[in-house]
Amino acid sequence: MSNFEILAKDWSFFATLGKQAEDNIYRDPNVTLIKVRQFAEKMTEALFELETMTSLKIGTQFDNLRHLERVGVLEGEIISVFHSIRKSGNEAAHGDNYGDTKKAMITVRYAHYLANWFLEVYGPLEFEPTEFIEPKDIDKSNADKIAHLKVQLELAESEKEEFQAQLERAATDMEDDPKELRQKRRERSKAYLRNVELNEKQTRVMFIDPQLRNAGWEVNTETLDWRKGTRPEKNKNMAISEMPTKNGRADYGLFIGLDLVGVVEAKKYGKSVSGDMVQAKDYSRQVSDSSEFNILSEIDEYKAPFIYASNGRPYLKQLQERSGVWYWDARTPNKPAVALEGWHSPEDLKQKLIVDQTQAEEELKEEPYQNFADRYYQIDAIKAVEQGLIDNKRKMLLALATGTGKTRLALSLIYRLIKTKRVRRVLFLVDRRSLGTQTADALKDIKIDNLSYSDIYDVKEIGDNFPEQDTKIQITTVQGMVRRLFFKDDSEDKLSIGTYDFIIVDEAHRGYTEDKEMSDEELNFQNEKDYVSQYRRVIDYFDATVLGMTATPALHTTQIFGAPIYTYSYTDAVVDGYLIDHEPPYKFETELSKNGIKFEAETEVDVWNDETKTIDKAYLSDELSFDVDKFNKQVITENFNRVILEALTNYIDPSEPGKTLIFAANDEHADMIVRLLKKAYQDEDIDVDDAIMKITGYLRNPDTAIKRFKNEKNPSIVVTVDLLTTGIDVPEIENLVFLRRVRSRILYDQMLGRATRLCPEIGKEAFRIFDAVQLYDYLQDITDMKPVVSDPKQSIQEILDKTIEADDPEEFGYFKAELIAKLQRKKQRISEKGAKEINELNNIESLDAWLQSIKTMTREELEAQTEKIQRVADYRTFREPVVIATQQDELTAVNRGYGEENVKPGDYLNEFNQFIRDNINLIPALELVVRSPKDLTYQDLRDVQLRLREKRFDEKALQEAWRQEKREFIAADIISFIRQAALGTELIDHDTRIKNAMQKVYGMDSWTRKQLKWLERIEKQLLEVPVLAPTAKEYFDETDIWRDYGGYKLALRNIGEQVDNVIQLLNEQLYVS
Repeated sequence: MSNFEILAKDWSFFATLGKQAEDNIYRDPNVTLIKVRQFAEKMTEALFELETMTSLKIGTQFDNLRHLERVGVLEGEIISVFHSIRKSGNEAAHGDNYGDTKKAMITVRYAHYLANWFLEVYGPLEFEPTEFIEPKDIDKSNADKIAHLKVQLELAESEKEEFQAQLERAATDMEDDPKELRQKRRERSKAYLRNVELNEKQTRVMFIDPQLRNAGWEVNTETLDWRKGTRPEKNKNMAISEMPTKNGRADYGLFIGLDLVGVVEAKKYGKSVSGDMVQAKDYSRQVSDSSEFNILSEIDEYKAPFIYASNGRPYLKQLQERSGVWYWDARTPNKPAVALEGWHSPEDLKQKLIVDQTQAEEELKEEPYQNFADRYYQIDAIKAVEQGLIDNKRKMLLALATGTGKTRLALSLIYRLIKTKRVRRVLFLVDRRSLGTQTADALKDIKIDNLSYSDIYDVKEIGDNFPEQDTKIQITTVQGMVRRLFFKDDSEDKLSIGTYDFIIVDEAHRGYTEDKEMSDEELNFQNEKDYVSQYRRVIDYFDATVLGMTATPALHTTQIFGAPIYTYSYTDAVVDGYLIDHEPPYKFETELSKNGIKFEAETEVDVWNDETKTIDKAYLSDELSFDVDKFNKQVITENFNRVILEALTNYIDPSEPGKTLIFAANDEHADMIVRLLKKAYQDEDIDVDDAIMKITGYLRNPDTAIKRFKNEKNPSIVVTVDLLTTGIDVPEIENLVFLRRVRSRILYDQMLGRATRLCPEIGKEAFRIFDAVQLYDYLQDITDMKPVVSDPKQSIQEILDKTIEADDPEEFGYFKAELIAKLQRKKQRISEKGAKEINELNNIESLDAWLQSIKTMTREELEAQTEKIQRVADYRTFREPVVIATQQDELTAVNRGYGEENVKPGDYLNEFNQFIRDNINLIPALELVVRSPKDLTYQDLRDVQLRLREKRFDEKALQEAWRQEKREFIAADIISFIRQAALGTELIDHDTRIKNAMQKVYGMDSWTRKQLKWLERIEKQLLEVPVLAPTAKEYFDETDIWRDYGGYKLALRNIGEQVDNVIQLLNEQLYVS
């Protein structure tokens, strides 16, 4: 009886193919492999039909399988089996002599495995999987009973028709498939994978052997067996089964030539594997000395350095103790075993043997820091990462403000790690080609001993596919690596898990926001969730330490990398003088932004059809109104944009050195802004044709446009959506214009980060914000807005099931909160009309009130609401049309708000004065500023600035508020403002104060040329940081810039004995009034 008889009733076509494959195992294995390939391809076709995805069927079997995997139809071992069949079938189709009886038997076993799964998921509920029975060789005396000697490789027309008829019957049965049935199929598939019974030998033959083979090892559990005489051979990389030890046989010994490099403990499919590392370690200790192979060196009695355990199951984060390839390196016994995505290749292990981590970590302690990343926080961050390596951290996160030199920090770290041989090869992962190009340019520009980084190390840039043996750094995009690892049907080109041993993820917050538009580079992903999922797969694939870098950690960022191991904030950087602050924002107000846009009921309006790119007419039965947060998204209002842009021409001169970035709602809105802004300047007789440009993901070559923006005078005004929100470094940007409301604080911070960099070449002291949509007010007080929903992929039904089945009250409360958050998200997409329908169907008065009531429901009460919850979950939502508004608009005000409450300038100054007076005796550093400024140190000043910024008091805002209120501009420093508030002293311009004090010093003596040069250096430093220290020795020895010059000793040598008097006089004169 055939193993495929189970398919005969409903899927006789599959049963016939399986029987044909069985019949040829011994007669013609090549035919068997091809028949099994046809079996799998037709099953794939059936899956598309049954899942009502026929229109999505892509073409090649590889592409179709990947699509089914992405949408959750295929997973884990099922997808692995499909690919194993595909590969062997392809080999057989291209070579008549490919395949032997053993290969054919394994492949038929795969087909039977798929048959069981298929019927378990798509067959009758009462189906019970059957065990595979090896077909016997046909008695040669009965050979003449076989009607054909070789099964035709092409399907007969009658068979094709039969298959089509079976598909149509199945599709008819499933035509009105409810969503719940599709969910049940996924659950049945998971149950099959959990409960499938395979013994250890079957696990090795079906799963572990192919995995090792794909990693580059010669392996065959049944033939490459130590008991059958197989031995290690020179120039061969072999996984030999049943290798003897003093304590039994190891399931595999891994040999590179004659060198024993690893042992493997295999367990039957599904068994917990992490605990079996103990057995694997014991095998390594108990290896007997032999003349037939080499033991490299004994490490604490371990004779094979690399130790593995596996049950063949692909790695799953949620089940890592029962999946993946567990691995431990005996050379670093303090580091725990880890679950990996796959097996190391022979080359991976060769390279690992070269690295001595302990010695490298000692050398790191002595390695000097490079001068291209020698700011104190960069060095502290590098130390934190290197300590993390010593502490065995596999994933780490650095949070440093935009513009503080994350790329330089990363390159300094890479140089140190490669130079000391702590790592072999680094993958620098970016999410956009432009960021990769920017990193590659930095590698060429940075010099180490007069050589560029790229001259010292082999670097592969964007577009270079393969790292070579000597490649030390590879820069690539997430998208490119995803395609390379998971969507390319070329196993020879696939990178091994050990290709890189250190990964840096630049801009690790990506995938952060629901109101971000996907760029062209991201359109290969279904959505943001898919992007994050694939990006996580990339970093989990490699056996590497992973370092994420971001200015704005999102929830998913910390879920992947953990909490930041080092943080350097924007406030820290502004106070330290490494970034610049912004002036109080210019808030434009118009009649429409103040009062909203309204359309009367029972009127006809123009509606933009995004699908056809045409304007349609729509009849309004009810009144329709939009507030400013909906402008340019749900309502197109050209007049509002025109008024704002015309006003903007009074503040921004395109011919001046600084650059401007305008944030639009979408690509069409960006086009409108460019058109209207050009006209506004032309109406003022200002030629701006080359000065204004759109740069979005829809440009044919955005990288070229970005380079022009960075390196050339024009364009000086750029309109973007999302392409320039992250990572792009253009220091000349000093104006940001918001014509788009966003909800994400992370995205908002990234937008602000485009303008924070220093640019003394154009005299940039602060940047300006022009806000037409009240974005600054909306987001300035929002802190960590962390979503409650931990896994956005879960359906409402799945979360409800988890809530009801929770094991304890704490777990019940956790899942219930997640359920409510998920329902609230759904509610946001339901129209007012839809909410009324749900209220009627669920017999409730208010959807909002009902959702609130769930908070206090018990388990039993919640279970009684299942039907109502399901109605909300199943309710179909539609995207609201974009209405075109033609109402006239005019500018009504340009306001500038100050402080936490956006108050008027006079009120802001009064609040500052009151805060200073109230806190003089409470903040020690503040008391020093007021009563004894000569004793101030830089650290005291920094503490004061940080405390003031907590209350939104800063130097630039105080200067601007003083100018508006007093009608005079005085560039006073923060010390002068504090003393004026506390003591009523006259407010004096910062530079004037410094120069007056220095004039006293210059008049002290007849200074030599050398002495004057040093005094001028002191003056220059005071203009940057207006404090000294109580004594000259303390000032020169504890201030970074002077310490680098040689500190107090060198100052004494150059200025002479008068150096102490100079500092004393300056301390007395700086704040005499």
